[in-house]
Amino acid sequence: MNMIRILASDGLDKSAVKKLCENNCEVVEKFYNAEELAKELCNYDVLVVRSATKVRKPVIDAAAEGGRLKLVIRAGVGVDNIDVKYAREKGIKVTNTPKASSASVAELTIAHIFSLARFVGVANVTLREGKWEKKAYKGIEINGKTLGLVGFGRIAREVAKKANALGMNVIYTDILGKLDGCDEFKFMSLDELLKNSDFISVHVPFIKEDGALIKEKQINMMKDGAFIINCARGGVVCETALLKALNSGKLAGAGLDVFEQEPAKNMALINHLNVSVTPHIGGSTVEAQKRIGMEVVSIILK
Repeated sequence: MNMIRILASDGLDKSAVKKLCENNCEVVEKFYNAEELAKELCNYDVLVVRSATKVRKPVIDAAAEGGRLKLVIRAGVGVDNIDVKYAREKGIKVTNTPKASSASVAELTIAHIFSLARFVGVANVTLREGKWEKKAYKGIEINGKTLGLVGFGRIAREVAKKANALGMNVIYTDILGKLDGCDEFKFMSLDELLKNSDFISVHVPFIKEDGALIKEKQINMMKDGAFIINCARGGVVCETALLKALNSGKLAGAGLDVFEQEPAKNMALINHLNVSVTPHIGGSTVEAQKRIGMEVVSIILK
């Protein structure tokens, strides 16, 4: 049996690499830009990516022409950095690891809710600057507040359970409508959800052709003083509209782990005093990366 060559362009958990090497695989961990990646894929059977590597048509064309690449795995939830349909048309299978990081992303979502409610981020910064602004940071309790979840897949359901345990009232909307087995949470249309939520968290993919789901029109439907959290995908929430709403006071704050451009360069948004930010670390926990790694191993060996 020929050795399976795997390119993990955005890295892979060490235990997963060890397991693969024990099963007649060679794993190369190296990032390539799109042009270099297109040239290199003729040397690999499997490509494993996270968020940084983009697998678009030119890369897929080169891989198909090379004739060796059989499988692309997104080590994470979404696959929007891969032209999935086009790859499959070219005979390259595409899959992901949808379950492995759900708990980690859900916990970060809750962390941003707490950060916004109690000024954790900005108070941390000003205190380190030698300022004692105790009176400026009168927060709110999240107990009794309504959390609206836009999209109700695996991650959103994890958020719902945790938020419910913290005393929040959870409502949701989903493109599939009211979902079976979710009767403990109230379904609403998107418009209704926006009007009734104190906190809104988005859990949907970014579809380039459709653009942002949450634009100025949707923000204007929200309660004055509401908060929005995006740990899903950059672009789902329009950053221009969001910044305008924060500056006007329409929104009280935003928690962001993802951005329209990454690494993030919208410094006006990042440095806004009412914004809690993290650099796309939703799935970056020891536990999630081990689960993702083992799921990648299982997919490749199968």
